[in-house]
Formats: sequence, structure tokens, C-alpha cells
Amino acid sequence: MTMQDKQTWSGRFNEPVAELVKRYTASVEFDQRLALFDIQGSLAHAQMLAACNIISEQDLNDIRRGMAQIENEIIAGEFEWSLDLEDVHLNIEKRLTTLVGDAGKRLHTGRSRNDQVATDVRLYLRNAIDEIILLTHALQAALVELAAQHTHTIMPGFTHLQVAQPVSFAHHLMAYLEMFKRDAERLADCRKRVNRLPLGAAALAGTSYPIKREYVAELLSFDAVCENSLDAVSDRDFAIEFTAAAALIMTHLSRLSEELILWMSPRFSFIDIADRFCTGSSIMPQKKNPDVPELVRGKTGRVNGHLVSLLTLMKGQPLAYNKDNQEDKEPLFDTVDTLIQTLRIYADMMGGITVRPEAMRVAALQGYATATDLADYLVKKGLPFRDAHEAVALAVRFAEQRNCDLADLKLDELQKFSSLITDDIYSVLTLEGSLAARNHTGGTSPQQVEAAIARARQHLAGKSAA
Repeated sequence: MTMQDKQTWSGRFNEPVAELVKRYTASVEFDQRLALFDIQGSLAHAQMLAACNIISEQDLNDIRRGMAQIENEIIAGEFEWSLDLEDVHLNIEKRLTTLVGDAGKRLHTGRSRNDQVATDVRLYLRNAIDEIILLTHALQAALVELAAQHTHTIMPGFTHLQVAQPVSFAHHLMAYLEMFKRDAERLADCRKRVNRLPLGAAALAGTSYPIKREYVAELLSFDAVCENSLDAVSDRDFAIEFTAAAALIMTHLSRLSEELILWMSPRFSFIDIADRFCTGSSIMPQKKNPDVPELVRGKTGRVNGHLVSLLTLMKGQPLAYNKDNQEDKEPLFDTVDTLIQTLRIYADMMGGITVRPEAMRVAALQGYATATDLADYLVKKGLPFRDAHEAVALAVRFAEQRNCDLADLKLDELQKFSSLITDDIYSVLTLEGSLAARNHTGGTSPQQVEAAIARARQHLAGKSAA
């Protein structure tokens, strides 16, 4: 084995790494995606080294020239990745040294792969969070536009999957908008903790070279540096926090998916999903299967699993860096990929939904959805709520026996349950009356829902401007 072929650390060992061990410990097959971020971090590190007179301006210029060529090779798909070089960092360093000689060897002065990889992952994740936040905004916008068309479309609101009270379809959609709005806030808050620079922590204790970490942080647009070198290289709580936020987003998407699947069923027929998001059956020609929402439900378990994987990865590690942390990347990368793909397709799918208002209205007329309105009516007439609740429960039982809705009962029949009932009750028992009565912030009245939509549009416009 020539010196050129040896590992960067091989001088300590008497025999080469076994081929099986080499493959088992290598990460280059999956950490290649960090390549451009690795170059970005290395260039900032080199600029700082030159500013601190640790390397020469000529070295810096050579490093910049070599990195520019490497970046072009990577983007063009012409870079040759070597398993023998373990990871993305050593592959790039080896190529740089081949291109520019000793300047490439000086680049690693004052840093370790430990703080280098921690920096690369943070740069990568920061970029991913920015993209994901924009995608959550796109999904919110799709929900708002669909909701704006259906502020007067009445559907049954459910508890325990039983008809509870009438709501508008717009109001139902806007509940998910609030969830995704909080999801975006969580991501933005997580980004603050991601955006701290580990570089300069070196292997674990810092470096004896006179470096300026804050200067590198400024070059890379980090908000601050990680203030403890042991913590900087060893913890992955920022990745865990992101994956937890991602799991919540997927959970919200999974809940919406479950509803879309139910609503598309002939038992509901509330909506239809555009054909481009569905598939047919290999044996049943009439089938139209909601594959995208079903897969979202399934992929939620995948992301939840990644969260558990990362938590388990960290739970037994002593300070500082351990090889265990190589296992952080695949769960993190797959979480990012899954979330980006899901959000992208979901926003498009929500824009391709056909709503069937009549089916929703028919369903809202089943299950005595305005029973609570009758109870509220009696309370406003002076009857204690518990007494009103009992009177309405008896009225519902009577209507069930007659196989009709409360609104179909005659006035004298309703008065059997309370003498307080007069002929104004029929406006209360309509679906429209039920919605209109809930005219307060957060309520389902068309007026309030339209105001919520206006606020959401203003919020999203502000995010777009930012």
C-alpha cells in the first residue's frame, strides 16, 4: 500500500482495515448529499485561517480554486466517490489535495471531522427547514383557497365519529390550517437552535490555534457559536428536535388524510380527489383508490420511527463524540425527503379536490345535529342547562321513534317537552341558523370563518413578502 492509498489516520495501525469493516463503517454512500455544504463550511474555515495568518493567502486562493472545480464536478455528477475514503469529507479533501497539493493538506488545520460534520449537518438542515417552511405555507394557501369557496357549505361536525353539530366545510379545513401554522412556527423556532456553529470545537476540546469562531459564524450566517466544545461535537438534539417537529407535521397530514379517505368513500361521498392522485384496482374495474392519502398515513409511521431511532441513538452516549453519531444521518435525511415530498404533493392534491355540498348537507341533517341548538334555545328562555339537556334528549328519542328530524316535529309535539318552546324555534333548528348562532372568534358562522380566512391570507402574504 502506498502512502497515497493509506487512510488519513493509518499511521497509527499495523494492518489495514478489513474490507467488511470498511464497508460497515463507511458513510459516503449516504452522506454525499452534504458535499456542497461541506465545501461551503471549508471555504469559510479557510478564509478564517488566512485572516488569522494560520495559512497564507496563496493557500487560500489555491483552496478556493480547487473547491470551485470540485463543486463543478459534483454538480455535473462527474466526481468520483471512493468507499476507501470513508465519507464525504475525506473524499473532498483527497480530491482537493490532488488538485492543489499542500494547500489542500493545510485546510484541516484547527478542525476535526467531528466539528466539521456537525457543521455540515447544521448547514444542510438549516437549508431544509427553510424549504419545508415554504412548503407548509403553500399547503396553508391551498387550504385557504379551498375554504374560501365553502364558507356556506354545511357538513356535519363529528365527535367520536358521530354527528355532533353542523359546521361549515371551510371551518373544518381552517382547523388544519391552524395546525400547519403551528408546525411552521415550530420549525422556525427549531431553526434558531440549528443555526449555531460547532466549527472550531475541533475533536472535543477546542484547538490551540488562534482561530476566530465568530468570524466563521458570520461568514456562514450562523446566529452564534456553540459555546461548549464538548457539546458542540457530541449532541444531536437539534436533529431530534427537527424530527419531532416533522413527526407532528406528518401526524397532522395523516389525520387530514384519514378524513379525505373517509370523505371519498361512497358511504360519505363528500369529496372526490383528482384522478392524478389515485389509482385503480387490478381486479375491480370500478375502484378509484386514494393512494396518496393512504401513503401519507403510512409514511407518518416512518417518520415517527426515525424520531425514536434518533432518541435511542443519543440516550446512552457519554461525552464527547462517538461513532454512533454516524447513524444520525440516514434517519434525518429520510425525514427531510419524506416531508418535502409529502408537503409538495399535498398542496397540489388539495387544489384538485371536488366538493359535493349536497352530500354534506344530507349527512348534516342526520343524527340530530341541531339538538344542542334546541338546548341553548331553552336555556336562553330561562331553563337551567341540565334541565334543557334532559328535555332535548327526550325530544330526540321521540323524533327517533317517529323517524324524523327535530325540525320536522310539530310545535305542539315539541311543546310536550317544554312549554317555553314557541314558533320561533324553527329558525333555530335549521342548519343555517345553527351556524349563524356561533358568531364569535373561532366559531363556525360564515362571518367568522370569512374573517379567519382574511387573517390567514394576510399572514401568508406577510410570509411571502419576508
